[in-house]
Amino acid sequence: MTSLINPEELLDQALRASHQAYAPYSQFHVGAALLFDDGTVVTGCNFENASYGLSLCAETNAIVDANHRGLRSGLVAVAVHGGPLQNGKISPNAHAITPCGRCRQMINEVAQLGNTDPQVYCGHEGGYTQYSLSALLPAAFGPANLDN
Repeated sequence: MTSLINPEELLDQALRASHQAYAPYSQFHVGAALLFDDGTVVTGCNFENASYGLSLCAETNAIVDANHRGLRSGLVAVAVHGGPLQNGKISPNAHAITPCGRCRQMINEVAQLGNTDPQVYCGHEGGYTQYSLSALLPAAFGPANLDN
């Protein structure tokens, strides 16, 4: 993969997106930024619901927005950043924020459609931790599993 923007820039976009989160219950704001091979970056933030199970993660919202824009392949990187809202500011978490299992599966869907293994940059107060999606979700189930 040729880096179109550096991880710090992508993480900064994710952190900025976290400021738009609707998280009145957890006060934990998360932003995600997806980087595609044409240089397009799509961001999303979490949106909570009083019926907690209906809440949407930042990564899922970014994927839905990317799909709406016609971006279903070419995913090369994902950045996730955020933390608790304290006094109107996001305080980055001490530990890396990694995508939840559902989001890993959603990211995998887009990755498999484009035959990519995106890098996942997980922000924290000291910087970031980098993983490949295949390391976060080994032996993933995806579109190829449905071929007969």
